[in-house]
Parts: sequence; C-alpha cells; structure tokens
Amino acid sequence: MTHHHPPQPLSRRSLVLALSLLGLSAPLLLGGCGRRDMAPNSNFVLLDGSQISTADFKGRVTLVNFWATTCVSCVQKMPYLVSTYNKFKDRGFETVAVAMSYDPPAWVLNFAQTRQLPFKVALDNTGQIAQAWGDVRLTPTTYVVDKQGRIVSQFVGTTDFVALHQLIERLLAQS
Repeated sequence: MTHHHPPQPLSRRSLVLALSLLGLSAPLLLGGCGRRDMAPNSNFVLLDGSQISTADFKGRVTLVNFWATTCVSCVQKMPYLVSTYNKFKDRGFETVAVAMSYDPPAWVLNFAQTRQLPFKVALDNTGQIAQAWGDVRLTPTTYVVDKQGRIVSQFVGTTDFVALHQLIERLLAQS
C-alpha cells in the first residue's frame, strides 16, 4: 500500500532557486498579510575603509545588491543600478552594492573605480552579511528596504527596472 503525500508548498528559497535556474526573474514581495521582515542588523565595510550599518538606512529607501565581478548578469546590471541611484539619490535613496566573499577585493576595487560607481560598495569578506540577509548564494540578489528598515522586495537574477522604479517612487512618497 502506497501513501500519497500532498505536495508541500515550495519554500521561498526553493522557488527563487527554481526560477533562477530557469533564467527567470523572481521579484518576490516579502511578507504577506502586511507583515514585512526587518532588514538584518549588518555592518558594511566600504571600499574606502569606512563603515555603515543597517541602522544608517533609517529614514531612507535603500537598495542592497549582492553581486560579484565574475557574475556576468551582475556586471550587465550595474549601469542600471547607477542610473537608478542617480535618478533617486537626491530624494532620500541609498544604494549599497555588497561584493560576495569569494570576490577578490582588488577586483572589486578596480571594478568600482573603472566604472566610477557613484554609490557605496561594500566587501563581505567573511560572508556574514550574505548569511544574515537570507543566506544569499545567487547573484545578483537585490533587496529594497523601506524608510522603517523593512525589506519590502527581493529580486533574484534579472531585475525589472520599471517595476523597481515604481516601487522606489511609492516608498519615497511614504512618510
């Protein structure tokens, strides 16, 4: 006699992994029923040696992008992140590009300098930041954090920049 088990719903991570393996964009609105996850309390070491923390995001809409210099789609996405940052930076928008732990710091520095990245670039030397933000392994993985420090959206793989800009506009308009 065989027992049939009802299919279990996919976890968020399994769904993201499945979609990314298919090469599909996975914009995920996190939470549901009004509950939103707070951004983890992380300290980011920037390329210039200074540090910022998640607490510094309060009152600003912040995009946190996990990427690597060896990730083709991350490199292709960078000009769009630059234009997004430039479009919204004067209205209380921040961007932090977090290089993965396996990315050689010299490569990250060279990339940031040669492409003149206008936003903050952080090194995740130990992998602790990626771990804290949901065990990020796939790049690019992008989070949008609202003014209250809640993660409101996550994009894995390609990003729909039209939808992203609409979301940022909405979040910037909120008090």
